[in-house]
Amino acid sequence: MPSAFGGTTLAEWLAWQQHLHPQAIDLGLERVLTLVQRLGLQRPAHTVITVGGTNGKGSTVVFLESILRAAGYRVGSYLSPHLLRYNERLRIAGQELSDAEWCQAFATVEAARIGQSLTYFEFGTLAALWLMQHHRIEVALLEVGLGGRLDATNAIDSDCAVVTTIALDHCAWLGADRDSIGYEKAGIFRSGRPAVCADPQPPERLLRHAAAQGTRLYCYGQEYHYWLDSERSGWTWQGRQRQCHGLPQPSLAGAHQLANAAAALMTLETLPLTVADTAIHHGLTHARLPGRLQRRYLGAVEWVYDVAHNPQAAAALVAALGASAGRTHLVLALLADKDSVAVSRILAELQPIGYLAGLEGERGQAGEQLAQQWVKAGINAVCRPFIGVAEACAAAAAAARPGDRVVVCGSFQTVACAWAISDV
Repeated sequence: MPSAFGGTTLAEWLAWQQHLHPQAIDLGLERVLTLVQRLGLQRPAHTVITVGGTNGKGSTVVFLESILRAAGYRVGSYLSPHLLRYNERLRIAGQELSDAEWCQAFATVEAARIGQSLTYFEFGTLAALWLMQHHRIEVALLEVGLGGRLDATNAIDSDCAVVTTIALDHCAWLGADRDSIGYEKAGIFRSGRPAVCADPQPPERLLRHAAAQGTRLYCYGQEYHYWLDSERSGWTWQGRQRQCHGLPQPSLAGAHQLANAAAALMTLETLPLTVADTAIHHGLTHARLPGRLQRRYLGAVEWVYDVAHNPQAAAALVAALGASAGRTHLVLALLADKDSVAVSRILAELQPIGYLAGLEGERGQAGEQLAQQWVKAGINAVCRPFIGVAEACAAAAAAARPGDRVVVCGSFQTVACAWAISDV
């Protein structure tokens, strides 16, 4: 079947892909496996690491990327979703690729598609795999998009799989409890190959699935450990064969990032990769990932941007922020399929003034809906609804005084909009 696509720019390709499949989210491997085989993408690199989990996936990927690059490896990192530009989704040797290269990859996938329907994420994943192979990388890092077992990235057999945390999110697709979600996350495990689980309390179904698969599972608290050094300026990591003392604090802010960094180190120990202590130190301090406890000052007011959008991530954000000398102005916008009440109750611990914004799109919800949920949940905080994030940010900026802080969170879309506004 000939292609119906007639555009040439990256924006045109992406807009067309949005409507290529009848469902935005349609989990399953059959479509992607067909194209992986046609394009010969089964091994996009000599070593493949797949990273899944509810929270911390992106952070773990960038720690691995930063450490491996410091060790001299040519690394390709596939992340999703992007924050500001689609090009953020793939880095080759630390660099984003041009629009032209993405268009070339999309054209290659389209030529092989032969009428096979693909979701937006599936099309992009196939293009990223092709680009990794085309650029002859040594290590491919794949962040799972949603779940694991039926996610497009799982069409590739990885040499090591990582599950960071298991918490309630995307319940309509993955199940309503940690056991069900853990099973879906464990779907990236492979027989006879290593897997790392950073969750301190792995669900029983995850453990059973690993055992049934014959996966060599390395769990935090059993096969590896980490702890802060006595002076708390550094930390120690202990694996089965290696111990690292005096490690620097990770460049990504928040105590929860130690768990992600520790999982990355355990992953490296399971693979035949040569990584010196100097590369680990350099990698931990040079990892970069926008939208995770990202801070900037606009005048005398601190703005904090975080993509937290589920209860576990909200709790980590609150713990990392701590008390404030001034008032906290909270710009919050959540998708309709998120647990808005649970997230809002946790964020209410900041004793904020709430600026509740609406998000557009099929999964969006109005600021007024979010405000009603605050009232029903009995959240004792001043709040106002706004049509969109831009209006909410403008109101927060107008009300904030020197010494106050503005916290923006709730989704990638929320942070992207706020960052673009404040960057003008």
